[in-house]
Amino acid sequence: MTIYYSLTFLLLAAEMITFCLLVAPLPFSVRKKLFRFLSESPIIAKVAYGLKISFIFVGILFLDALQRMFRVTAETEMAKTGGQGMHDVRTETNFAARKFYAQRNTYLTGFCLFLSLVLTRTFSIILDLIHTQEEYAKLKKVVGAGAKGDQSKQIEELKKKLAASEAKDRDFATLKKQAAQQAAEFDRLASKYNEATGAVSDKKSD
Repeated sequence: MTIYYSLTFLLLAAEMITFCLLVAPLPFSVRKKLFRFLSESPIIAKVAYGLKISFIFVGILFLDALQRMFRVTAETEMAKTGGQGMHDVRTETNFAARKFYAQRNTYLTGFCLFLSLVLTRTFSIILDLIHTQEEYAKLKKVVGAGAKGDQSKQIEELKKKLAASEAKDRDFATLKKQAAQQAAEFDRLASKYNEATGAVSDKKSD
């Protein structure tokens, strides 16, 4: 394997490790700090810029490996149909080895590019999820504080209504008591009046 394909394999291995770290079940606080560091660190930004340039070269290698794989496959099929030395074991092995190396390089560079897209999309999705969870936590606190404020207002209003109702009940009880006292006094006075009137009429009759 040449040096640039060896570097591509190392890049693919680094992408796999990074993907495992991104999807690992970390606590929310640790994940939040990690993604904040990855998204805001200037060092990570420079590394990401260098990786973008390297992925351009990987894309060029992918196109070259794909073209070479098609060419080797066409040469192999042509040699089989034309019978040009395919009966020789060394020639057949040479064609098979060239085809294997071309396919290996194509798959290596192709998976490296595909995993880079997966990593980019996964990072953006998880970052959006973290921001959404933060906004939800803030909104939950605001709603909780507002609900507590509304409950305290309702409790105060109910206390005021209860106090007013109790005051009305006391006034009604006082008024009822006064009415009963006045009725009793009226009955007493009426009885005295009747007694007095009855005594005067008896004297006149005498």
